[in-house]
Amino acid sequence: MVAGMNRSIILIVTVIFLFPAMLRGQKQKTERAYAAWQAGSYYEAIDFFKDVYSKTRDKQLKAEMVFMVSEGYRLVNDPKNAELWYKRAVKSPFPKPEAQYWLAETTKKLGRYPQAIEEFRKYRQLVPGDPRTEQQIRACELAMEWQASPESYNVEELKEANSKDSDFSPAYGRDDHGLVWFTSSRDDAKGNKEHGATGQSFTDIFETRLDKKGKWSTPVPVDFLNTEFEDGSPSFSSDYTEVYFTRCEAGKRENKGCVIMYSTREGVNWSDPAKIELLVDSLVAAHPALSPDGQTLYFVSDMPGGTGGKDIYRTTRTSPGSPWSRPENLGTDINTRGNELFPFVHSDGTLYFASDGHIGMGGLDIFRAVPQGGDSWIVQNMRAPVNSPADDFAITFERDADKGIFSSARKGRGDDDLYTFEMPPLLFSVTGLVRDEKTGQPVQGAAVQLIASDGANMQTETGAAGDFKFTLRPEVDYIFLASKKGFLNGKEKETTRGQDKSREFMATIQLTPIDRPIELPNIFYDFGKWDLRPESMVSLDKLVETLNDNPNVTIELMSHTDSRDTEEFNLDLSQKRAQSVVDYLIGRGIAADRLTAKGYGETSPKVVDEEIMKTSPFLRSGATLTEQFINGLASDEQKEIAHQINRRTEFRVLRTDYEPAR
Repeated sequence: MVAGMNRSIILIVTVIFLFPAMLRGQKQKTERAYAAWQAGSYYEAIDFFKDVYSKTRDKQLKAEMVFMVSEGYRLVNDPKNAELWYKRAVKSPFPKPEAQYWLAETTKKLGRYPQAIEEFRKYRQLVPGDPRTEQQIRACELAMEWQASPESYNVEELKEANSKDSDFSPAYGRDDHGLVWFTSSRDDAKGNKEHGATGQSFTDIFETRLDKKGKWSTPVPVDFLNTEFEDGSPSFSSDYTEVYFTRCEAGKRENKGCVIMYSTREGVNWSDPAKIELLVDSLVAAHPALSPDGQTLYFVSDMPGGTGGKDIYRTTRTSPGSPWSRPENLGTDINTRGNELFPFVHSDGTLYFASDGHIGMGGLDIFRAVPQGGDSWIVQNMRAPVNSPADDFAITFERDADKGIFSSARKGRGDDDLYTFEMPPLLFSVTGLVRDEKTGQPVQGAAVQLIASDGANMQTETGAAGDFKFTLRPEVDYIFLASKKGFLNGKEKETTRGQDKSREFMATIQLTPIDRPIELPNIFYDFGKWDLRPESMVSLDKLVETLNDNPNVTIELMSHTDSRDTEEFNLDLSQKRAQSVVDYLIGRGIAADRLTAKGYGETSPKVVDEEIMKTSPFLRSGATLTEQFINGLASDEQKEIAHQINRRTEFRVLRTDYEPAR
């Protein structure tokens, strides 16, 4: 009994003395965690926060640590773990609505767009006025559309250059694009210290070369540029005599900022790297990109006065070796409240950059910006497959080509990997059918002529199925003209102008047989008059086009009336109406000697055919719509329809060998 009491006393005393010590240790670990966090060592801080979380019994502190671990995983770009911990954070008593926002954001970054939309809607209930919410919901909707209908780029992992670590920010180092410098944290980097923000080695610049068999060599360090610190993001001048890159002298617990370095080449030798004096110490100047003319340097900075986290700036010079001007922010067309990074200037003047502030598919997306003069730009997302739910950034192009290399955190060999992209050549063709307009049957042996706006002129002949095919060129207008004896010529038009995707066009050319009269639809006159009404012009203008397409044809314009007046009146009225049509055609440039006006009055009633039966099934196929037949119809409505059918304007081909008088 006494021994038991002594053990109890000892236990109580131990707890009494240990509890303050535990609290002191817990406080120290928390302070250590936040110290690492403030230094930007997020990767290191995660372990500290996890340690406090696992050992504290304070529910409030535990919830706080859950949130901080979530934030850490987000900032080291580990969305999978970030999502896992944010799910815990939103259920904890730690009052941080940002946890719900970033849960939605990381879910989006994992490509689960419908779920991300629901998470953003939950955040909207917590913070109704945040403008980011609607933008992100719209971004998820667009991302699904872009995935469903991707751009035509072919994207492939550059496996020979990639490692298990981060490989990113490529730059071509030769005119033939057979030399690439890029940034990597692989094991053979000179900086062997572990970066507190990433958990990887400090980055260096590496190079890989393309051999005669089209294979990239094993990357090796560019030793004269690399230091024990962070070195990366190279950018060459257009003549490859200058290279600019970023150097960040950062330790595990300190941040000295980043600077832009440069080196010049004479022959095969490069000068020792020197610093460009752009900003005061501790500020970031990174990701240089030299314009094709070498007079403008774009870069990224977090200097005061920007629009967001990191913005893109530019500085200019008058000639190589002259001082750079005071940096200028590119403005709000480019920069957002988010981060704009990794600029690149194409040879055509288009600016490419990565952003998590513009509407995108995930974290960083790649955007193109076309200058409009002054500070105005038109900014467009490059969409899938170049962009993905993961971070996509640091694009570079082969000169004067729509192909190159970019960086992405999508599933590859390592954390960030290099990917090639290429817009395949646009391929266009037309597959056509020539059909009899009356029967719908294919017309075999019809001659089909291609007439192109670039001067091309080709001819083929339809097969048994009335089919034909031509290969087409980009940015060209085409006319396809079909002809065969016994038919009027027919044509179709297509254009490849403005087409940004390969396409096979489908064209059907209708040929009208000339062995029977051809009715002109929708020719209207006022009652008892012969003046053409305005709505008739559409049909007559089409006839003008037909006559121009058939320059060897002469026609007779035939006008018919119903029988509800005297024969003399109807004959005179129909003749005047036919002449009105002829006069209109002459006014539109058709030679008068190709046209004959003939009024038939009520003397040629219409014979009911299949086309008439489709709209007037009460009529009998083959019946002639004489006055006697019409009077025998069942109702006044049916009689009126029959009279309307008789009131028509037609034409028939008289000759097919017309030649204009000289």
